[in-house]
Amino acid sequence: MKQLYLLLVTLLVLDQAFAQAPPQGMPPGGHPGAGSASGHLYGKIVDTTGHGIGRASVMILKRYKDPATGKQKEVLLKGITTQNNGDFSAEDLPVNSPLKLSISAVGYTALTQEVVLTPQAAEKDLGNLSMAPATKELEQVVVTASKPAMTVDMEKKVFNVAKDINSVGGNGLDVLKNVPSVNVDIDGNVTLRGGSPQLMVDGKPTTLTLDEIPADAIESVEVINNPSAKYDASGGGAGILNIVLKKNRKTGYNGSVRAGADSYGAANGGASLNVRENKINFSADINGRLIRDRVTGSVDRLNFMTSTTPNTYLHQQELDTSRGWIYFGRMGLDYFLNNRTTLSLTGFAMSHRNTTISDLSMNTDSMYSSGKISQYSQEEINGGHTFNGRGATLGIKQLFAKDKESWTADASYFSGNGTSNSLYTTNYFANGNGSTLSSQQLQKIVGGGNDHNIILQSDFSDPLTPKTTLEAGVRAALQSRLNINNNYTYNPDSAAYYLVPSAASNYKSQSNVYASYFTLASSIRNFSYKVGLRAESSNYHGTLLNSGQTFSNQYPVSLFPSLFLGQKLGNGQELQLSYTRRVNRPNFFQLVPYTDSSNKLNITRGNPNLVPEFTQSVELSYLKTFPGNSTFMGSVYYKHTDHLITGYIEADTAAGSTTYINTYVNAESSYSVGAELTGQVNLTRWWDVSSNVNIYHSKINVGSTEAVAQQALWSWFGKANTSFRLPSGFTIQLSGIYQSKTNLPVNTNAGQPGPPNMQSQSASQGYIKPYYEADVAVKKTFLSGKLVATASFNDIFKSRKQEQYTYSSYFTQDYSRLRNPQMLRLNLSWSFGKVDASLFKRKNNNVQTEE
Repeated sequence: MKQLYLLLVTLLVLDQAFAQAPPQGMPPGGHPGAGSASGHLYGKIVDTTGHGIGRASVMILKRYKDPATGKQKEVLLKGITTQNNGDFSAEDLPVNSPLKLSISAVGYTALTQEVVLTPQAAEKDLGNLSMAPATKELEQVVVTASKPAMTVDMEKKVFNVAKDINSVGGNGLDVLKNVPSVNVDIDGNVTLRGGSPQLMVDGKPTTLTLDEIPADAIESVEVINNPSAKYDASGGGAGILNIVLKKNRKTGYNGSVRAGADSYGAANGGASLNVRENKINFSADINGRLIRDRVTGSVDRLNFMTSTTPNTYLHQQELDTSRGWIYFGRMGLDYFLNNRTTLSLTGFAMSHRNTTISDLSMNTDSMYSSGKISQYSQEEINGGHTFNGRGATLGIKQLFAKDKESWTADASYFSGNGTSNSLYTTNYFANGNGSTLSSQQLQKIVGGGNDHNIILQSDFSDPLTPKTTLEAGVRAALQSRLNINNNYTYNPDSAAYYLVPSAASNYKSQSNVYASYFTLASSIRNFSYKVGLRAESSNYHGTLLNSGQTFSNQYPVSLFPSLFLGQKLGNGQELQLSYTRRVNRPNFFQLVPYTDSSNKLNITRGNPNLVPEFTQSVELSYLKTFPGNSTFMGSVYYKHTDHLITGYIEADTAAGSTTYINTYVNAESSYSVGAELTGQVNLTRWWDVSSNVNIYHSKINVGSTEAVAQQALWSWFGKANTSFRLPSGFTIQLSGIYQSKTNLPVNTNAGQPGPPNMQSQSASQGYIKPYYEADVAVKKTFLSGKLVATASFNDIFKSRKQEQYTYSSYFTQDYSRLRNPQMLRLNLSWSFGKVDASLFKRKNNNVQTEE
């Protein structure tokens, strides 16, 4: 009943919110919007033969109404001359104001051009302007003065998170926690509509984890539920989450300095700088964070009797404390060869150090026919981990005189190396806690590895007609990986550690994916469509270095069609229908045949015989756009997966006792169906609300495999977020999340060796129990917005506890975990800069500037 009530309340808020949206044509609050200096116009002045005209004069004027006379007047904003090839560029122009270009050159007829900058693109390529008796009338452009919190097109939803004050000073996981459709658990596992999406950064796959990306570096998040043929087909049917990092190309210089701390002793700091002078744009950003985490939890588990073991009950308590640091730095350089050709070089480096100490206490009761035998033990796990990453992207972007025609080419390289060293000390006591120590077991796991990734990609977009665009591209992704994992046990007789060969894994792999695609988009009156086809082939080769055993997979060319249809219904309404096919290839840890026994309650082993799973998705959406950047979207979706990668539990009795090993197989198929409602509304100019509700249902058909058949279960989760912009520079943000009872994730494909201690085995049936969370944040601006202070309080009611119930034919288990509840975080940010067309020298052109 409580879940139904919360769902009805969320829907009621959406209904009331849209009913109060501002009237058409007016910004929130119903007042005419003021212009802001963020527009950019550029183009090329040519003669009738197409040759550029150098040193032509381009005057940019702004029209305004004289309050004294009531007549329209013009004021000169900028005066520039074209380069020798005819190129010109003007930045920092006001939007929401009619502009006129007056162009003159000796020997040519004067040319005037009117442009209106008022919703969606702050940049406009005017193309080639021919100085001849006939002038070319350009289409008016509409650009908004402020970026909306959510925008929707045929392929994706874009959420502007730069103004999310709840995540200030946090990491990428804190950002995604407030993004509609996305769910994040306390261990950092991200799901999208019940599945695990592919993570990208600036449109490219990454091996960085979300907790290694600072929240302050993220501009927006793109949620792509049904990616078209243009996108990488990997990642399964859950779609793509693209993290878009902040970029700045404003003329002059600007930057910021940031620092903060939280109530658990963690701290963060960072600085950014951007300089734009003539043909060069340089940017740099660095962020650092001290890690201070505290996790508590418990597990109650009953292992059923087998031929070699009795019924056994285990109760375990755990306390994890983590200490460490992360830094993340980026640099970028753009060189503008001319108005339409840009060379870009970006690079990043990061380093991560972390030490986690886990203290576990375990009570075990074994029920023999002769009676109960109890045992008490304590285990300390002292683990140290390091990771260093670096990468660079070299790219070129070429625009053409034809509007929206472009060609891009990129070459990206990323490499990372890590180490791990964990010491396990287990003390056994015969008569409970505090009794005499009966025995001790010492175990050490030493590991490391590296990976290298190269991505080569080129894309071309050609508007064949004003309403038809063809896109095509090619891509190659090459990855090599080395993993070292050695398990040692301590021999008290010799006082030395000895390698356990059967538990050691030295492993290397090489995988390559090659792809090409095309898409064709067009419209006929109010009907639009986009069709596409992607072809991919891949291969995988792995070697166990200790034994020399090799295995490989050569996947043939697979085709991935996509189809998008749109029908505008009038009055801001649109229907959208999409179909896509995608693939999820097994990851490194699912394939490697190494037995990881570091967590005795979750022993895992990969399966090198896994094959990819293929998912077909269909989605029907209704979109309604209201005045004042308010949007409502309702969707129903269906996904069908063949050869689903899932798990089963293998009972190993080779050592004379029963050991349960969690591994992976391909099930026959699965399906999921659901409905989603998303709304973003500006109630007034100072109050906005966003809500998201997702209802879903899934089922696995195991066929003849040994996979676990998942029970069908209807589940839902909801999010609500509201912000109040108050006088004196104050902003208050309230956020809430509710997750109902839901099935355990089947295949997270997270690329990690295994869940944390006490987490459920993925080959089990079971469910996650309901939970909710509430957060609040306050922001105050000083010094005309240059100094910003934020304070956030997360998990106010200490309710974000992850609780699971799991079972199989071998055991039942209850477990719970709680991470950093009721955390207070404080942050300060100072911004500086100056918008100046020339940083290093002054020019007096007698130009009047009007704000």
